[in-house]
Amino acid sequence: MLAGYFWEILVETSRFIRRRQFGYGYRVLVMQILFTGVEALGVIAIISLALGVVIIVQGSSILPQFGQGKLVYTILITIITRELGPILTAFIIIARSGTAIATELGNAIVSHEIEAYVSFGINPIAYLIVPRFLGVTLSLVLLNLYFNLFGLLGSFLVTQFIYPLQMQEYLFNLLQTLKTQDVLSSLVKSITFGIIISTTATYYGFKVERSTTEIPQVAIKAVGRSFILCILADAVITLVYYV
Repeated sequence: MLAGYFWEILVETSRFIRRRQFGYGYRVLVMQILFTGVEALGVIAIISLALGVVIIVQGSSILPQFGQGKLVYTILITIITRELGPILTAFIIIARSGTAIATELGNAIVSHEIEAYVSFGINPIAYLIVPRFLGVTLSLVLLNLYFNLFGLLGSFLVTQFIYPLQMQEYLFNLLQTLKTQDVLSSLVKSITFGIIISTTATYYGFKVERSTTEIPQVAIKAVGRSFILCILADAVITLVYYV
């Protein structure tokens, strides 16, 4: 059932992109990007800065004692770009947007808004789900890039007040360590997580039938399933990367 629902989303998404409509669906897309992406910039920046600073300070202090000073750059790329960056961003989006989407759609069903769309011949998936699907996925990709920017560069600036480093040396070693596969892995993960979160949240939002008491239940299910699916997808993509 979920596979069929996802396929219908893909079909309507292709139609949405081809017709380039700038009506209600476009407004929903813009609002979803603002809520999912722009409003999450603050918490993403704080987490990525803190993570980057801890890695740089601890790595630069401990690793040179074992003659492995440059290993800190490998750890930075592995943790921030390839592993924790995408998954932590996904967790934040699940907690914020996944819950909100499932709740919003559940309320729309209880208040009979979905029935009104259908009665006017409007496909709810095309006008309600597709903009959220695109908005969450695009926002997650951009937030992941933002996480990397703050984690790798912003944290370096903060670190200067704690453990000064040469900027030219830092950037040179960082770029030498960063590989195309690392960027592709991070990008694939963020796209996959965005698809999982948006599809799961909207799917469970539509599971509400008639009572408002069902809304928090489906929201909890949407969050739980999204966490599980994202972790499984992360494990699979990481395994493919190393194989």
